[in-house]
Amino acid sequence: MESNPISLKQGNGERNSCQPSTVSSLQNGGFLYRRIALPILALLRRGASPRRLAWSIALGLLVGINPVLGSTTVLCLGLAMLLRLNVAVSQLVNHIIYPFQLLLLLPFLQLGTDVFHAEPLPFSARMLLQMARKDPLEFVRKIWRWELHAFLVWIALAVVLIPLIGVALTPLLRRVSTRMQRRNDPADLPT
Repeated sequence: MESNPISLKQGNGERNSCQPSTVSSLQNGGFLYRRIALPILALLRRGASPRRLAWSIALGLLVGINPVLGSTTVLCLGLAMLLRLNVAVSQLVNHIIYPFQLLLLLPFLQLGTDVFHAEPLPFSARMLLQMARKDPLEFVRKIWRWELHAFLVWIALAVVLIPLIGVALTPLLRRVSTRMQRRNDPADLPT
C-alpha cells in the first residue's frame, strides 16, 4: 500500500508535506495522546481540579526519577495519598517517566558522591566485583551510602522542582479546562 504525503499550507503560503501517519497521530490521537492526554482530559471534563492534576503530574514526574530503584510506585502512591492528589494521574506519569529513572541513576549517584565528598563510585564491573569479594559487608555498606547520598540529592531537587512544575502546569490545565467547558465538545474520549 503506497502512502502519499499530505500537503499542509503553512502561514507563509508555502506547502509543507507530512506523512499521513504524522498527521493522523496528531489529529486522531497517537498512542501517547490516547494513553496520557485523554485520561487527563477526561478527568478535567469530569470536574477534577486543574491545580490538583498539575501537582499530581509534578509529583509523578519527580518521584518517577528518584534513584532508589523499585521504590517509585510505593513512594508515589504514599505521597499522592498523603497530599490528597490524584493517585491515578501521579502513577500514570510515574510509570511513563521510568526510562528516565534508569538514565539518571548514575548521574544521581555521581552527584551524591560529589556533594557529600564520599568515596567515588567505581564504574568498572571488575572493580565492583573485587570490592564485593574483598569485604562483602563493607561493599553493601558502600552501596547503601552511595544510594542514600543520591536519594538525598534527589530530595533536594524534588523539593524545588515539584512546586515549580505544579505551579507552571496549573494555568495550562486551567486554560484547557476552560476551553473544554466553552466548547463542550473536547476530543473524543473512550467510554
